[in-house]
Amino acid sequence: MAQITKDMTIGEILRTNPNVAPILMEAGMHCLGCPSAQGESLEEAAMVHGMDINDLMAKIEAL
Repeated sequence: MAQITKDMTIGEILRTNPNVAPILMEAGMHCLGCPSAQGESLEEAAMVHGMDINDLMAKIEAL
């Protein structure tokens, strides 16, 4: 499976591994299909939502 990075958009991540969706939803990122999900990186989205990107990446990598 392809490597997921914090520089990928949420849309790219979901196309790479749809199983990441529940982790993002649990983290409060409920707009997985909105335009922002296609244009901002996971790191940018984490910043907007007040999340630590390293904690979020650890959860994603644990899949």
